[in-house]
Amino acid sequence: MSAVNVAVVGATGAVGQELLRILAERQFPIKSLKLLASPRSAGKKIVFNNQEYTVEAVAASQFEDVDLAFIAAGGEASKQWVPVAVAAGCTVIDNSSAYRMDPKVPLIVPEVNMDAARNHQGIIANPNCSTIILCVALKPIYDYAGIQRVVVSTYQAVSGAGYAAMDELQAQTEAYARGREVEAQVLPVKGLPKHYPVLFNVIPQIDIPGEQGYTKEEWKMIWETQKIFADPSMRITATTVRVPTMRSHCESINVETKTKLTVQECRNLISKAPGLKLVDDLEAQRYPMPLDTSGQDLVWVGRIREDTSLEYGLNLWVVGDQIRKGAALNAVQIGENLIADMR
Repeated sequence: MSAVNVAVVGATGAVGQELLRILAERQFPIKSLKLLASPRSAGKKIVFNNQEYTVEAVAASQFEDVDLAFIAAGGEASKQWVPVAVAAGCTVIDNSSAYRMDPKVPLIVPEVNMDAARNHQGIIANPNCSTIILCVALKPIYDYAGIQRVVVSTYQAVSGAGYAAMDELQAQTEAYARGREVEAQVLPVKGLPKHYPVLFNVIPQIDIPGEQGYTKEEWKMIWETQKIFADPSMRITATTVRVPTMRSHCESINVETKTKLTVQECRNLISKAPGLKLVDDLEAQRYPMPLDTSGQDLVWVGRIREDTSLEYGLNLWVVGDQIRKGAALNAVQIGENLIADMR
């Protein structure tokens, strides 16, 4: 791969930090690197590949000599800086929801639809973390048997809400252990009037309310999955829930296929598919769990069994580290594929 000039916007955040770790681990071909963030984070020092970098405040001039920018600073920052970066001749991989449903912007999971990125117009969108995990698991099933309908329920780690939610779960745990009052200021959504402790709790709301009683997170999973598979006829319904784990999102997925797919056929497909790891032995108590998948690149699949209420139905339990594959790794994989095409 040819070396490129890279910028990471949001370099001090949870996803930005993970991006840098993965860029280093995978020896991404970097000619020069800029670490950018909001003015309040400017001046912080970050070590990357044994070299110390100073975080700079993001500005239009920062993109003039950048080939590839990873933007992981939230939707409002993306709306402000993505057009600026593209106008400067930079290719942007955006981790926010700002451009995901724009028909001109490809929404990419490399294991599923990398070809859709070939004709990008400067912007490639990284899907929602739960959507990425879902789509990687669905891909081999979709290709082999087709999919009519998906019912997905998520059990999402607090890290999906950023450092503040992770710190709050830690603080709640310590407060409970010391017999103190457990306080909540972050979940389900920091900007909403009510907050609930996640310790010893599950919260059936992720993101703000949307249409028809669904949350914005639930609609993301529905609309984004249909776009990634380029199949608006695929019927999908979602329920998203926050649980008191630090990392790795879990998903209970019920799939109705178009043709018969047996449990063993499904296991064989999962075991050979890129990005997936089969961990499925109930008798031996082997199945995917957040403690095992945190820090891992692969999406783990287990508890595969027939849905006895459907002729062509299967149930799966899927777990993946949403900061890695659900965000940073997926973005880096997109970048790797783009650079390979540049040769």
